[in-house]
Amino acid sequence: MTGSTQKRLAIAVALVVVLGVVAANAHLVAVAIGSQPECKLAAGAMPARRDC
Repeated sequence: MTGSTQKRLAIAVALVVVLGVVAANAHLVAVAIGSQPECKLAAGAMPARRDC
């Protein structure tokens, strides 16, 4: 392989890795937002969020 080909391959692999990390983080944020509990009153307990 020539140096130019190796450089292009390395950049392509780095882009794939970065896109994979961004996609995984976006998925984690989406799951975290979707799984937030509803506001419920519990005896003697503080609310989980301020807007409860």
